[in-house]
Amino acid sequence: MKKMTKFTELGLDKSLLDVIEKLGYSTPFPIQERAIPVLLENNDVIGQAHTGTGKTAAYGLPILQLTIPKQGIQGVIMAPTRELAIQITGEINKFARNTGIKTATIYGGQGMGIQFDALRKKPEIIIATPGRLIDRLKRGTIKLNNVKHVVLDEADVMLDMGFIDDIQFILDLTPDERNTSLWSATMPPEIMRLAETNMNMPQRILVDSDDLSGDGIQQSVLIIRNKEKSKFLLDFIHGNIGQCIVFCSTKIRTRTVAKMLSQSGERCVTVEGDMSQHKREDSMTRFRKSKSDILVATDVAARGIDIPTVALVINYDVPNQDMVYFHRIGRTARAGAKGRAITLVSYSSVGEWNEIKKQTNVKMTDLNEKLGIKIKIPDPLKRQGGMRRFRPSNRTAKPFYKKRVIARDQYARRKKNTGYVKRTDFGQKKRW
Repeated sequence: MKKMTKFTELGLDKSLLDVIEKLGYSTPFPIQERAIPVLLENNDVIGQAHTGTGKTAAYGLPILQLTIPKQGIQGVIMAPTRELAIQITGEINKFARNTGIKTATIYGGQGMGIQFDALRKKPEIIIATPGRLIDRLKRGTIKLNNVKHVVLDEADVMLDMGFIDDIQFILDLTPDERNTSLWSATMPPEIMRLAETNMNMPQRILVDSDDLSGDGIQQSVLIIRNKEKSKFLLDFIHGNIGQCIVFCSTKIRTRTVAKMLSQSGERCVTVEGDMSQHKREDSMTRFRKSKSDILVATDVAARGIDIPTVALVINYDVPNQDMVYFHRIGRTARAGAKGRAITLVSYSSVGEWNEIKKQTNVKMTDLNEKLGIKIKIPDPLKRQGGMRRFRPSNRTAKPFYKKRVIARDQYARRKKNTGYVKRTDFGQKKRW
């Protein structure tokens, strides 16, 4: 049996260990156990681990230990979304209590004044989305010439969002002798090329790289008609103890579901792409403080939500990628806890769901069987008849071309009487 490693054995300073102990942590997660000693030695790291495995602490604790207070910006952490950037900042600040190290979060949608105020305090660590960081760099309000540590968190998502060129632009402005760590749930070729050209003999740390089971999450599926989803959504929410996140495929769908839940007396908030940053942050604050029981969101919230009280995730719509599914359900069962995930599959989405299901390594609960609900998917091949034939009534029995002749005659008469004016291809006016 493998001996359980303690945080005290990883080489961390006492100031950090005291904070870790006060937070109630004693045993590191596998990614933390393997990555922290390597990063403390200033080695580059490629880390592959899925959401909820503790990778923020895996790279955050070494950066805090190796950063010197009041010596300018020494660490840059890039994240794909503003929600994830905010979450990372919260985690870093939580561990930085006894270090005297300050952070600043830079992301789009936030007021310039707030960001200027944060930068005036001369932070040592910047957590940013790539686009807004480049804006700050071009304005000259951020300098990267003293950076010693760069982190690319959720690199695969930044790749999908088209940030690869922005990331390269930022890396080119940092010193060559920096320490770099790249974290990703998947490792597509573009990510590996980025690592090859910007990292120095990185050590690969792959933790559960092939495990997409969603450990600690009881996963269930219910195949029903689309119009039946709202009824079953309410049934599952009423039977839930704890907070719940409902994921929808579109912004309009999110608003519709949230309105339905509110009308049913549920305390819910929404997060979706068209909301202002202020409203998104207000929704997340209300949800974090348990002022709302339900968060209805698009996939913009599938990254960056770390709330231990989320006991249930409901996929109101099937996601378009298997990795999105695992990031969604990863909002529950955080840090070794237990949770549930239910996916509502409409008849038209069965094919997409079967592709996702192939990637899972656990037996899912079949709610159709459990609840006695039969699946009655209509077979298009069994539909009677072909295309409908248009059968005109007595009123419309005249051939269609005759109507067009009549309309053209009316147009000619109107043109003659009114002197219709049109523009030629050269933009000049010409009277008929």
